[in-house]
Amino acid sequence: MFNISIIGCGSVGATAAYAILLKGIATRLTVIDIQKEKAEGLLLDLEHSLSFTPYTKLEASGDFAAAAGSDLIVITAGKRQAEGETRLDLANANKKIFRDFVPKLVAAAPNAIFLVVTNPVDVLAHETFKISGLPWQKVFGSGTILDSARFQFHISQKLNIHPRSIDAYILGEHGDSSFPVWSFANVLGKPLSAFPGFTKEIAQKCYEDTKNAAYRIIHDLGYTCYSIATAIAEIAKNIKEDTHQVFPLSSLLQNYYGISDVCLSIPCVLGKNGIEQTLEIPLNEEEQKNLKKSVEILKKLI
Repeated sequence: MFNISIIGCGSVGATAAYAILLKGIATRLTVIDIQKEKAEGLLLDLEHSLSFTPYTKLEASGDFAAAAGSDLIVITAGKRQAEGETRLDLANANKKIFRDFVPKLVAAAPNAIFLVVTNPVDVLAHETFKISGLPWQKVFGSGTILDSARFQFHISQKLNIHPRSIDAYILGEHGDSSFPVWSFANVLGKPLSAFPGFTKEIAQKCYEDTKNAAYRIIHDLGYTCYSIATAIAEIAKNIKEDTHQVFPLSSLLQNYYGISDVCLSIPCVLGKNGIEQTLEIPLNEEEQKNLKKSVEILKKLI
């Protein structure tokens, strides 16, 4: 048994539900939205695909109490980033929304793991941790898992190597102060800098394309949803299967390079209990400076 509730049936919540359904991750999948008819419409659409997917019990509600019995709660509800807005512009509006519904979710499912996806994800992961009173291991954000996937994709296009074979990650804020960890970026141990023609200029262009990707997609499409939905499904799968795979997730820092009481993305070991442990990886002087810059920006908003 693995029960998942998705809070918010906008573009991200709906595509996350679809991705989870296609992979057969959940035993029961509940979609919840304060606009009950939106949840019910999504439910009906998903139900019509059950002839072609692994069987999942589907439910819909406008009541947060419907999350009862959830093993994982995925929060996508909140004000969406509009063109011209940064993720941090959404902080105050979404903090207010979270203060209303997070206690209701904790009351309904006190043993659930909470995965925060709503932006600004680092600020809201920290807010959810504070409000919920849950152990830090059970409250975290999707963080830079998608940034890192985008980064690996752009590098893969330059090297003509599958993205999955590239160990290169974005850490820090899921936003404009994120930073690439070039000091150990590699392909099966071979540093990216050792590949002929892969210059510092090309490396920087890969990072800029990664950092600007969401703005470009929002400009062209109006929102981002498909890639983050895939990432959400991957996180859910690894919790269910207790894989202990490492992902860059927005977790509470506790004396991480001397930094505490802020959520941002660092390497996290993911399992059935949520974050099983965090890994303090070697960062060079510039990367440590970038980490502290992300912290300074986020601490102003938490």
